[in-house]
Amino acid sequence: MEIGLNHYLILSAVLFALGVTGVLVRKNAIIIFMSIELMLNAVNLAFIAISHFTGDLGGQIFVLFVMTVAAAEVAVGLAIIITIFRNRQSINIDDVSILKW
Repeated sequence: MEIGLNHYLILSAVLFALGVTGVLVRKNAIIIFMSIELMLNAVNLAFIAISHFTGDLGGQIFVLFVMTVAAAEVAVGLAIIITIFRNRQSINIDDVSILKW
């Protein structure tokens, strides 16, 4: 059996759905960030698969930009989570209301 584009896209859709479920169901900020990263990686998998099967390098270049933005997002997000943890001793997403003035 040959692995085709459909297999990669189905795997990407399943990973993306798992990420969306993690964002909607969990209240722990670390788990939510991991779920967002899972969704970004699912999209990256789809870009790479389509790029490979069409022979175009545009998708692979776009993945590099997505990974760069994801790294910056994680750095800022973890800084915010650490600040919330230092103030409230919890990383529950319900404690984000402390950021209001």
